[in-house]
Amino acid sequence: MIFPLENGGSLIVLIAGFLFGYFLEVSGLGSPRKLNAQFTLRDWSVFKVMFVAIVVAAVGLWLFEAAGWLRFDALKVQTTFFWAMAVGGALLGAGLAIGGYCPGTSVVGLFSGRLDALLFMLGMLIGTLLFAANFDLLQGFYQAGQGPKGQTLVALTGWPTWLILLLLAGLAAAGFRLGAWLETRRGGVISASELAE
Repeated sequence: MIFPLENGGSLIVLIAGFLFGYFLEVSGLGSPRKLNAQFTLRDWSVFKVMFVAIVVAAVGLWLFEAAGWLRFDALKVQTTFFWAMAVGGALLGAGLAIGGYCPGTSVVGLFSGRLDALLFMLGMLIGTLLFAANFDLLQGFYQAGQGPKGQTLVALTGWPTWLILLLLAGLAAAGFRLGAWLETRRGGVISASELAE
């Protein structure tokens, strides 16, 4: 690891978290209106920010490995459990659409003085506790439909990393074009005045 936590890495993590929250708020992504507008396909800012983050992180990891600063074999890649991911993804999506927040933006919303963000966070906490309390009952379903253990797209496909990154960037570009087209058809992105209401 480049920044071990015992050598000042925790300070770097704290600063990165603060900056992450700050930029979420100043970009308007701490407002539930912005996330709801993504689900109605009116404002694609959330998609754009997330996809840029994914592409930048993927390219960054690749460059760090090429520079010898990181070893991919030292990273933990989660095993895929298809059924749990499908149901969990649907529940998360429903929570995002209904509540207007994701876990990260709810923290930003709370520190911006939004009471609904606190209620959203309480709902997440209650849901997490209920899941943990009933995990023994859910474990069979949770571990059903297991995919390949800890494999990346490169390992699964056998394609070179640069090709995966190129395809990822192309997918992002196509999503941006689709988003821009839908935004013009649905009245444009959410304005600052709408966020302030």
